Amino acid sequence: MSKTDTQQAAYRFPESLEAIHNRVLAMGGLVEQQLGGAITALLEGDAEIARQVVEGDHAIDTLELALDEECVHILARRQPAASDLRLVIAVLKTITDLERIGDEAERIGRMAVHLGGLAQYPVLKAEVASLGESVRRNLNGALNCFARLDVEQAVTVARQDAAADRQYDAILRQLTDQMMRDPASVPRMMDLMWVARSLERIGDRSRNICEYVIYLVRGKDVRHTHWERVESE
Repeated sequence: MSKTDTQQAAYRFPESLEAIHNRVLAMGGLVEQQLGGAITALLEGDAEIARQVVEGDHAIDTLELALDEECVHILARRQPAASDLRLVIAVLKTITDLERIGDEAERIGRMAVHLGGLAQYPVLKAEVASLGESVRRNLNGALNCFARLDVEQAVTVARQDAAADRQYDAILRQLTDQMMRDPASVPRMMDLMWVARSLERIGDRSRNICEYVIYLVRGKDVRHTHWERVESE
């Protein structure tokens, strides 16, 4: 049995807390669907999918409120300590980030309606599609780490956010060049700039979830810590 397997085998929650853990994963699955729909609507100019994404954000908000209330009740009734307390804290932080990822997906859906597809900008479309795939992969990886409580994989996924940041910077440069070449394209390029910013923020929030996994399992707050140091420790 590997070190990670041993760690996971030894880490078990009481039944009521396990239920919360599973509900967070269900919320994460819904957020993944929203993000995938938003990216498809953006790239293909599909107004119907965009509408579904915008309307679907309410379900994510509802889940966040329900889980938040449940966590507060556990804190008040059971006064958890040690790993149980860390789970409740990690859940509260994770659902906040998931709700905000849902908000960013909704924003992308709204922008998709304005943009009506990116067929006339094939290079930009390819770059945005690549960034979208990167953040989708990172969100999926972060949720898998949360599901398995896998610290080592959490570090790996968190470090991948740097690549998404570089893609975001490259898109901003291309958008700026396009606006300088064609002033008439400025309104559409500004919309795309906000889309890219939303995708970059989703990547950041996925990295946050990885940080919560490390805190939950190891009891160590790694925010504002270089990932090279975290990995070495």
